[in-house]
Amino acid sequence: MAVDQAESVRTPSSWVVVGLDNGGTSNNATVLDATGQFLVDHLVENPSRVLDGPESAVEALAGAFTGILELTRTPRSLVRAVGLDTPGPASANGVISSKGATNFNHVSWHGFDIRGALEARLGLPVVYNNDGNAAALYAHHQHFGAAAAANSSVSAIVGTGLGGGVVEAGAVIRGAAGMAGELGHVQIPLHGVLENDQPVPRCNCGFEGDVESVASLTGIKNNLLPYWLARFPEHPLAVEPIGAAAKALRGYAEKDDPMALAVFAQQAKAIGKLFTIAANFTDPAAYFLGGGVVEAAPHFRQWFLNTVRESTDLRDEQKAVATFALVPDRDMAGSRGAAVAALNTVIAG
Repeated sequence: MAVDQAESVRTPSSWVVVGLDNGGTSNNATVLDATGQFLVDHLVENPSRVLDGPESAVEALAGAFTGILELTRTPRSLVRAVGLDTPGPASANGVISSKGATNFNHVSWHGFDIRGALEARLGLPVVYNNDGNAAALYAHHQHFGAAAAANSSVSAIVGTGLGGGVVEAGAVIRGAAGMAGELGHVQIPLHGVLENDQPVPRCNCGFEGDVESVASLTGIKNNLLPYWLARFPEHPLAVEPIGAAAKALRGYAEKDDPMALAVFAQQAKAIGKLFTIAANFTDPAAYFLGGGVVEAAPHFRQWFLNTVRESTDLRDEQKAVATFALVPDRDMAGSRGAAVAALNTVIAG
């Protein structure tokens, strides 16, 4: 388990919850005490072992749980609940889709109850969210603090796909089937996003013109980059495999490369269209942006956020009260959001 050895730790005087963020390669863990203070200030990881199947993955999560308690010198007896997040699609109760998912593609994962399995393994209540919802919840509570329960927000988390979450009165909106906040599959008007001769982008989910088909790494690889490379045939990325070129594109954008900026401008405009729709559905107090674009050079991520803001069509009354901000603490947001969800559940009884 990797951690900055210089960081300070303390043992809380009351109860705690643990947050576990499960990913394709690593688990991230944190501890949150009853007063709302995190006991670790840096990323703490261990291998997630999801490719080895459910049994190995649940053991790896249990190892992350034990490791973070040892690191923070927190007695296990103080833990009231565990927050868990994973990539989707999964039900509101943490049952992986019957068709599997990006990180859970082996047949043994199909329909697997990862929340229930971890709960049985640890003997503690486990509160589940998908990773987009967890990051959205953390951004909300970090931004609003004590006023979190009095505010609403919408978050777009850009990664391999596009995740997100809708938070109302400090709580994630789950929906009847647990599929609320699947913002990546909201279909958006493409006028002002695409060039006149640009093909309508297709999403892996089968939709045309949803947000994820533009604003995601998959959208870059499948839809945007092939079009723009045809317009910039001498670009260095033209000779690279399309997958590698898509992953390298952000580095070019950070150096103000014209083609890369054209691609990311389309992504930002697509998210602006999404936020415009959100403004008319929920009229949130804050719009948060997270994911890979946040984990970039400061000038680039600020440019991207500014472009999103400029592309979001708000009424004057909304502009006067709405905030646009980046999801804080980047790669720790998932585990911290999972912990916040667990804390809220314990407090609510």
